[in-house]
Amino acid sequence: MVTSEATSVAPHRPVLPAGRAHAWATLGCLALLLLLSLLSVALGTRWIPPDQVFTLLLHPDGSEVAGIVRQMRLPRTLFGLLVGAALAVAGALMQGLTRNPLADPGILGVTAGASVGIVLTTAVFGVVSVHGYVWFGLAGAVVATALVYGLGSAGRGGATPAKLALAGAAVSALLQSLVNAALLVDAAALGDFRFWAVGALTGQPATTLGSILPFFAAGALLAATTAPALNTLALGEDIARGFGQRVHLVRLRGAAAVTLLAGAAVALCGPIAFVGLVVPHVVRAFTGPDHRWILWYSALLGPCLLLAADIAGRLLTRPDELPVGIVVTALGAPFFVALVRRRGLREL
Repeated sequence: MVTSEATSVAPHRPVLPAGRAHAWATLGCLALLLLLSLLSVALGTRWIPPDQVFTLLLHPDGSEVAGIVRQMRLPRTLFGLLVGAALAVAGALMQGLTRNPLADPGILGVTAGASVGIVLTTAVFGVVSVHGYVWFGLAGAVVATALVYGLGSAGRGGATPAKLALAGAAVSALLQSLVNAALLVDAAALGDFRFWAVGALTGQPATTLGSILPFFAAGALLAATTAPALNTLALGEDIARGFGQRVHLVRLRGAAAVTLLAGAAVALCGPIAFVGLVVPHVVRAFTGPDHRWILWYSALLGPCLLLAADIAGRLLTRPDELPVGIVVTALGAPFFVALVRRRGLREL
């Protein structure tokens, strides 16, 4: 996706100087992530003291509490770490590649496309394992991205951020209706997908991590190798070519990273929107426009947002719980509206 230079993400002067300040900031993010991970394992319908959590993680005793910690809450926390990092990095990549401040896998239809690929594959072919349907989720993400860009590019002005956001909303609504229709038509076969369809960190066994982790790893590697080129691309395509960048290869590599990260996240935990929108904007406020740091801090703070939302969903409606996708949407939608109002549709 390409937008004009006038629609690029506005640069900010970095608040953090290089070197030691970044080391302290990284330690602070890691400490926050560790705290939220501990709370994610300890909090729920039943409170488990942190010292008991550490004991049961290191020395399981076969008790009911040990089963809760190791078989339910620990996998849930690991899913939150992976998916939060993947969605935040994917959003940062999309904003850098398109120079579109509204870019996000959920807003531009990537997660909806992956959802359709997964649900329809399960309904038609009966594929119920993550390892089996993740490929169809990736294909759906690619098709949806191409469709949104095609619609957003039509007409005068090309692919502006506002047009892409509107096209993404329309395509996402259409694709989500297909998911809902499949769930209603084949309720018996797709009953397990009802909770997944709104975005949840539960519902998958811990063994799925082994089959899905290579997709996250490949996406993260592609993202890391793309980050330096994004700094040059932000100066404009002509300048980037003058510095020897192969712009099309950079975009292709970045698009592959977004597809792998967002597609794998949807396959594991369903469609979760706004993480990729909110986190990069928060990060950019204190790092400036350097995409190497934007992607790094997004990978650290994305899981923080997702775990905090998941914890809130457990506590707000105890003894029941809200799926994390609903909580994140409740937080992200006002942020999206505020971003549009602050920048103005004309600027976008």
